[in-house]
Amino acid sequence: MCLILIAYRCHPGYELVVAANRDEFHQRPTAPLGFWDEAPRILAGRDLQEGGTWMGITRAGHFAAITNYRDPGQVKSGAPSRGRLVRDFLQGSQSANDYLEQLRSIADDYNGFNLLLGDQTGLYYHSNQTGEIRALPPGWYGLSNHLLDTPWPKLRRGLSLLRGRLDQRPDPTPDDLLEVLTDRRVAPDAELPETGVPLEWERWLSSIFIDAPGYGTRASTALLVRNDGDAHVVEITWADASRREFQLDWRS
Repeated sequence: MCLILIAYRCHPGYELVVAANRDEFHQRPTAPLGFWDEAPRILAGRDLQEGGTWMGITRAGHFAAITNYRDPGQVKSGAPSRGRLVRDFLQGSQSANDYLEQLRSIADDYNGFNLLLGDQTGLYYHSNQTGEIRALPPGWYGLSNHLLDTPWPKLRRGLSLLRGRLDQRPDPTPDDLLEVLTDRRVAPDAELPETGVPLEWERWLSSIFIDAPGYGTRASTALLVRNDGDAHVVEITWADASRREFQLDWRS
């Protein structure tokens, strides 16, 4: 993922609301959102190149999502795929905190990442740029390609739009979230971050929905988890505008 917007225990009817865009090179092979044949409790897309995933949930009440930390000058060749971190947590039985504690010792083997994990004990954040594990209190959170809540224009705008939708809806729908994720507004140059890529790319990457040469928003995902554990997930794959929709009890 390259943009994850979260309302965690902020809405009276919902424990977790997530709106997320996966931005990736168009040529990278991908399987869309679905239950995995070899692990039918996992609902996630899949990176067919490395076997990992960028975001998913399980019927056991686990949630995971990852973003890359953008720093072209610090890329390690031959590093393991960061998507495997999400996959391994969803496939395992460890608590979110225990998984992150174990990951700490090998986190520097990977290129820069931000990892969000959730289970019945709470929602947690870890980046190998800081080494810190944070248990997140109820609140509004945004994650792009820097540390959690770094106030990039797309993140500020995305959270503002998401909050507006949820404040107006006693019973929000996935389409309320997906509408936020299609915003193509490009930030003014004066507000752009400097992340080591050319200015033209900073402009392309500054919008919530990205459409750059050979690269962009491949899929948008909306996740709503009610307080009773009923989860509703919708993914739109933009290459063919296909829509996949699932409802499940994520604590069964």
